[in-house]
Amino acid sequence: MSDSADLSMARWRLVLGRFADNAMPNCLNGQGSRMDAALDYLYGREYRGRGMRAGGGPGDNRPSSDRMGGSGASQISIPDWLNEVRELFPRETVEIIEHHALDRYGMADLVTDPQVLERLEPSYDLLRTLLTFKSMMHGEVLQMARRIIRQVVEDLKRRLEADVRRVLYGKLNRFQHSPLRVAQNFDWRRTVRANLKHYDPEENRLLIQNPFFFSRVERHLPWHVVLCVDQSGSMTDSVIHSAVMAGILAGLPALKVSLVVFDTAVVDLSGYVDDPAEALMSVQLGGGTDIAKALTYCETLVENPHRTVVVVVTDFYEGGSPQQLVATVKHLCETGAKVMGLAALDSSATPSYDRQMAERLAAAGADIAALTPLQLAEWLMKVIRK
Repeated sequence: MSDSADLSMARWRLVLGRFADNAMPNCLNGQGSRMDAALDYLYGREYRGRGMRAGGGPGDNRPSSDRMGGSGASQISIPDWLNEVRELFPRETVEIIEHHALDRYGMADLVTDPQVLERLEPSYDLLRTLLTFKSMMHGEVLQMARRIIRQVVEDLKRRLEADVRRVLYGKLNRFQHSPLRVAQNFDWRRTVRANLKHYDPEENRLLIQNPFFFSRVERHLPWHVVLCVDQSGSMTDSVIHSAVMAGILAGLPALKVSLVVFDTAVVDLSGYVDDPAEALMSVQLGGGTDIAKALTYCETLVENPHRTVVVVVTDFYEGGSPQQLVATVKHLCETGAKVMGLAALDSSATPSYDRQMAERLAAAGADIAALTPLQLAEWLMKVIRK
């Protein structure tokens, strides 16, 4: 058999797993056997979840220890398994395997053990999982998770910010926030809040990287964007992108941004709009949904309805009062505020939502859509331009 045929056989054997041993014997070499053991450590859970014993095929009733000889994949620790995976497979494959381990098989040890967490490659999928398991974390592992969340969020913000600014900045720069960067215009509250992440505990001082200044001459009233975000577990991607968008919009001239998250309770995170990572650390994914209660609170934030945009990000599955929800949206629209209901705010904008409720809110005056962050920026630009 040619080398290419041997390689093809070995690949098929890795794909099919240990139950193909009888049909494809002796086709894995030393490294191939290690790869097979590493894959079986994870994907063997698929068979064990269906009632099959580890290490054997259908109908194999031998004790697991007889088949495994007291050593093998079932004995490996998670840190050792991660090291093995990263050594044996290319980076793209490693990311897929880690994603499956976290998302498909719920291997929570990956995000509750410091040794494991420090070996994981920071990624968007890891960010989602860390937010999901955040309530299980304490001490050192929580601090490590915080650093990973900040790294991934800042990378996501960096990638989105240029396009969003390109869409909105040309329209907004005539509302310049700080035309005169002089001491009497220094906005110390916003500056401190925005630079808390640069605090140096050893020197006991705050490093100011992004100072903010008030404008003493404003030709236009600022626009107020209220992001009202459903933090139920199904909305994780939208929660992440909403926090990042709040941070981007807060950095634009003449935009005031409020960030409100809700389940059956309402939490105002507007103090963290300059720090999306810290905002996400304050989110508690899961729980019920009371959209009406959240929008009733957002109504209290509206000072100038004709220059206010309320963006409610939710799947529209109302656990509170549907009648109150429709009435609140209708009242907001009647006052002159612009209401956008987003069934999704993420990179794919492919939602699963209550269409009937969405239609009722559209009839009450809200715009309804599922958008990417850039599409939301384009929609905001159209509203502001009117």
